[in-house]
Amino acid sequence: MSAISVDLGQDLTALLQGLNQPIQQSARELIILELYRRGTISSGKAAELFDMSRPEFIRHASRLGIAFFDLTEDEWATERTQAEAL
Repeated sequence: MSAISVDLGQDLTALLQGLNQPIQQSARELIILELYRRGTISSGKAAELFDMSRPEFIRHASRLGIAFFDLTEDEWATERTQAEAL
């Protein structure tokens, strides 16, 4: 595993300490979640990085408010119509 040094500043460090887990672990988790939220990594890759199953990761992300399906209402309606046509 690679290690990097990042200057977080006092305010951010204090906020991360408030999460009641090691700062490195909190930062790593937040980075993975943000990469997933942005679509940079898949749910499978995020699960692998968290050392959990894909369904476990999807539930974890969902509990944190990160949707598994990132579709607008119109996109969802189109997907549903196409699925019903099958």
